[in-house]
Amino acid sequence: MKARSKVAIVGYGAYIPAFRLKVEEVARLWGKDGNGLATSEIAVACHDEDAVTIATEAARYALASSKVDPSEIGAVYVGSESKPYAVKPCGTIVAAALGLPPNIVTADVEFACKAGTEALQVCMGLVSSGMVKYGLAIGVDTAQSLPSDDLEYTASCGGAAYLVGPASQDAIAIVEASTSYVTDTPDFWRRAEQCYPRHAERFTGKPSYFKHIVSAAKALMKELGTKPEDYTYAVFHQPNAKFPIKVGLMLGFSEKQLKPGYLAPFIGNTYAGNSLLSLAAVLDVAKPGDRILVVSYGSGAGSDAFSLLVQNTPSHGNPAPLVSQLVERKKYVDYALYAKFRGKIKF
Repeated sequence: MKARSKVAIVGYGAYIPAFRLKVEEVARLWGKDGNGLATSEIAVACHDEDAVTIATEAARYALASSKVDPSEIGAVYVGSESKPYAVKPCGTIVAAALGLPPNIVTADVEFACKAGTEALQVCMGLVSSGMVKYGLAIGVDTAQSLPSDDLEYTASCGGAAYLVGPASQDAIAIVEASTSYVTDTPDFWRRAEQCYPRHAERFTGKPSYFKHIVSAAKALMKELGTKPEDYTYAVFHQPNAKFPIKVGLMLGFSEKQLKPGYLAPFIGNTYAGNSLLSLAAVLDVAKPGDRILVVSYGSGAGSDAFSLLVQNTPSHGNPAPLVSQLVERKKYVDYALYAKFRGKIKF
């Protein structure tokens, strides 16, 4: 899918909570071995942080990294599966916190872990059509995992925001094209009134994650006539630390191309914020002329693939921090404090 008129990323920002829980602490409590997932620690949101506060922080950094007047933003889309309200949009709260005008279009979108890239596609379409000048796409989540479940070893918190606008000389990266591949594959779900999601364990790998990412990536490269060696970097959804490396090698990419966006061992799986956070880490180090492949994955199931061509070196570090700075800014907590922060103690 190519936009009728070229669109670009003109600003981006990320946010990762400072608190961390070591995977060995989870293993100590429940007597399980989490080393097989190759994740060492996860990011934990504090008691006063949720999907909206994380989205707002990431969006503020996205605006700070751009030269865009906030009054020119015409759309805000928030992708998340951990909204603080069952009925009330996150987008209106984020827009108000940013001081955006009320004459904008906003909505929350859902598709498990690919909700963030889904929001990005919506903003691309609105900007390309000329309906809005700039659109803000956000992918964000807070950890949802049943105590003692395998998800506790990887479920994390964080998010990223992208300001999409028309292609210009000042744009950070041009969006060359995007494709999607979706099927009704029930590998992960949470019914109404349930506190925690359920998953099909190993079933989520071979028929779900790998099939959808490979299919979306191949379709995009076929449309553009590109090959793995045409890309400087590649980013794949990271439900754990092993899957993205395996799928990258399956598609013909090298570990060198995958390394800059490889965050799973250090912060875990941030769900709807996952692929967008990893893309932010890559953009932090990318140079003009670099081409980036991004492929998300959302259970249920589907993948969105994007091809980006970097045009300008982003001006990150101050006031918008680098993803590496957010990763290194951390304070460790034990399982008891983690359970308190995440509301796992029910009265």
